[in-house]
Amino acid sequence: MTTTIPYTPAVEDRTSSLSLRLVLAPAGTAPALLDGAWWPRSRDLTAELPALTAVLDPLWGRITHVTVNPAFWPVIPRKVPVDGHVVGVGWFTAEQDPHKLLLLSYSVGRWDLLVIPPETSPAAAARLMKEATDPLGTLTASALMNEAEQRRIAEETELSMVSVWDSEGGHGASLPTSPSPARAVMAQLPDATKGI
Repeated sequence: MTTTIPYTPAVEDRTSSLSLRLVLAPAGTAPALLDGAWWPRSRDLTAELPALTAVLDPLWGRITHVTVNPAFWPVIPRKVPVDGHVVGVGWFTAEQDPHKLLLLSYSVGRWDLLVIPPETSPAAAARLMKEATDPLGTLTASALMNEAEQRRIAEETELSMVSVWDSEGGHGASLPTSPSPARAVMAQLPDATKGI
């Protein structure tokens, strides 16, 4: 069961781009592959899950279990104490997308969040959050991350090409201050050949 619930950021979230680390799909949209995107500050589930569940528990009901793919989580604790209860943590390798966090609530259902790597730039993270919460989105978490990586490579390649172009006399080049080699040769010729 997939449910989408909007997350309205708190006042402190609106004032700092670093504070907003969770975006949920708009309410009333058809069930999609992802219910939102989460951009944790680290790969430490023990440190990151309490803050995530503090936001989601009032919106989605008490989160009781979380599953991850161990590909990007160096340590997976069996249980994480959160505000007033314990969240069980499990993992799947082949069965779960490595870029997805699955949250379960016994009373309400299941939600899937794209996990944006902590080292992602703010601009790329914002783009991924927007794409993950698009009600018309049809890409999996890994497909979104692959697209983001291709976009990053293309942008780096373009910047590199512009830099080379500029260094070889492109965009920022100025006109030469000395006479051209052809004019220098013409200046050295005897007067009789200059009119030819």
